[in-house]
This record gives sequence, structure tokens and C-alpha cells, in this order.
Amino acid sequence: MNRLTLREGPLPGLVLVDRRRFGDDRGFFSRLFCPRELADAGWNGGIAQINHSHTARRGTVRGMHFQRAPYTEMKLVTCLRGEVLDVAVDLRRGSPTFLQWQAVHLSGDGNTALLLPEGFAHGFQTLGDDVELIYCHSQPYVPEADAGLRPDDPRLAISWPLQITELSARDAAHPLITADFEGLVT
Repeated sequence: MNRLTLREGPLPGLVLVDRRRFGDDRGFFSRLFCPRELADAGWNGGIAQINHSHTARRGTVRGMHFQRAPYTEMKLVTCLRGEVLDVAVDLRRGSPTFLQWQAVHLSGDGNTALLLPEGFAHGFQTLGDDVELIYCHSQPYVPEADAGLRPDDPRLAISWPLQITELSARDAAHPLITADFEGLVT
């Protein structure tokens, strides 16, 4: 019996992962990750690393992060506490949805996670205070492959639901997309 149900996401390649919760008077149990159940969505191995983030204040944006080849990665993003607008940008070279973005609401009260395939940038905005996310990565973090897009890049025109109240210096310093940006080879 599968405990994870996969649904096609808003852009080709994005997958919404619905988790079955089993509950009783003590609380609930839910599977966060299973490579066998995620294989149909393209996850073809284990987890290279798991990251946990806490964001203190509402309106904060983190992202838009990705890794360049040969370290492009899949990410499974889960909100443990609070609520976010989770955003994915298609950076796959030659994709019909190249540089298009889609957003999904994730919350600690929900049972849905977002699975991003290789070749997508990822970021989010907190919709409340004290938000926690975990990310399962198919590749380890490689500093030389680390890259990002500016969350306020006019070429992307991401519709953040709140005014951006906080943005790291690193994320604000990412270059704007230029006409010669060809995307990622995955």
C-alpha cells in the first residue's frame, strides 16, 4: 500500500506529493520519504542530504536557489510548521516552460509536499512567523555549483503575496537574468 500519492504539478515535471496520515488519540504518523514510491516521479536513488530551515518572520523570501550541472538536484520540500508560498522556476534548457514559475501553498497543517525535478530553481515566502521546512536533496551541496536567481527579477515577475520584508544579502546579490541565459542542462 502506497503512503505517498503523486499528482502532476502546475508545470511539467513538478509533482505534488500527498501523504496519507494515520491518526489516533496519540496523534498521527506520516511517511515523509520513500524512494520506491517516488520512483515514478523520477527519484532514482537515496537522499544525499536533508536540510531543515527555520524562518522567524512573515514576508521573508528565501531563494531562488539551484545547482549547476553536473550537480543538478531533485528536491522534496515539506513544510513542518507555519505556511509558505513555495515557488519553482523552470530552468531546463529547451523546455517549453523555460523561465516560467509556479507557486504552491505548503503548510504544516497539510499533507502535501512539492517535488522539484532537476533543472528547477526553488524559493519560498513565509506567510506567517516561525516557519519550518525540510528539504530532501538527491545531490549533496557543492559550493562551486551553487547558483541562484533574484527573487525580484523582473524577467520572472514572481507574484509574491506579501511585501518582501527580509531577503539575505546573498539572495539580493544574484544577477538578473540576461538575454543570453540559456538555462540548465539536466
